[in-house]
Amino acid sequence: MASLISQVCRRTGVVARSGLRALATAPSTATSDKQPESSGGICFDLSEEQKEYQQLARKFAREEIIPYPWDIIKKVWNLGLINTHIPVENGGPGLGIFDACLVTEELAYGCTGIQTAIEANSLGQMPVIIAGNKEQKQKYLGRMMEEPLMCAYCVTEPGAGSDVAGIKTRAEKKGNKYVINGNKMWITNGSVANWYFVLARTDPDPKASAGRAFTGFIVDADSPGITVGRKEWNMGQRASDTRGITFEDVVVPEEVAAGAVGLAQRALDEATKYSMERKTMGKMICEHQAVAFMLAEMAMGIEASRLVMYKSAWEIDQGRRNTYFASIAKAMAGDVANKCATDAVQIFGGNGFNSDYPVEKLMRDAKIYQIYEGTAQIQRLIISREHLTKAQQMSH
Repeated sequence: MASLISQVCRRTGVVARSGLRALATAPSTATSDKQPESSGGICFDLSEEQKEYQQLARKFAREEIIPYPWDIIKKVWNLGLINTHIPVENGGPGLGIFDACLVTEELAYGCTGIQTAIEANSLGQMPVIIAGNKEQKQKYLGRMMEEPLMCAYCVTEPGAGSDVAGIKTRAEKKGNKYVINGNKMWITNGSVANWYFVLARTDPDPKASAGRAFTGFIVDADSPGITVGRKEWNMGQRASDTRGITFEDVVVPEEVAAGAVGLAQRALDEATKYSMERKTMGKMICEHQAVAFMLAEMAMGIEASRLVMYKSAWEIDQGRRNTYFASIAKAMAGDVANKCATDAVQIFGGNGFNSDYPVEKLMRDAKIYQIYEGTAQIQRLIISREHLTKAQQMSH
């Protein structure tokens, strides 16, 4: 196991069926447990196995994603850095949330657009992992491990984003089949997905609870009645294939339901490197207190964001509800990513405004972290509700 990274480094081209898959299937030892041993209290040391995950993703991001090869997804798949949540019984590595976050952060360092496309697979797969039956898991998760395929999570609509209850796509049961009609929007992997997870309203009663009103469906992308819209040319993360999807009388059988931190770290690294090369008034700009303090604040925000992201992931792996920490992690990391990207542009000065330098892309890419998967404002609403609920419980 310890020689995996050096083995990858020695090879050129694609490392077939190796990388993270080799790690996931290697015999466990006392030094490669999921959580490192501790004499007591909180321990943030990574196990040797977790360090392998992290280093593999870090190497891939710096050598493959930053140069942006067009066959990126195939290489990611061959290394096993995609589909990390798929259970072992379905052919996947079965990583926990914490381990997957280590990989996600490193890939996002290279390009958050490509990382979003990769992570969209996990998003689309998760409902199947949680609620799918044995046959569904084997059919739809198993195929993801047999060849480099993508899937998509179809929930957001033109008029319903963070407010999931506002979804208008309907699925009407007819005999032993459902017929889906509606429009989805901002769907990552929209045109390249092999299958979609689709959330639709099956109870027409507007007063029905969300748990009773909506049903999740697995829909093959080549099903008749599906129309894929044009690629949305977004401000940032343009490597991610984002489209609208229209479902018109689509028939479905009844049996068929940590990126911001990586970007912030990249912004800090680029700004630090530039500040140690650029000179003004006879000295490097990092020696000016104004710039040095900006770098310090970037580092403070990144370290804090990374810790709360780890805490959120760790809570889930312990089998506990992590709504509170997940919302804090998303809100904080999104804000920090935007500030770090903005400060990096500022440190670069006029060059930061130019597309020949890397930080203008980071600034464009960063904004979406305050918007998608629940806006920064929605996260604060969730945090406040969770906080007040805990306070009320303690007062009784």
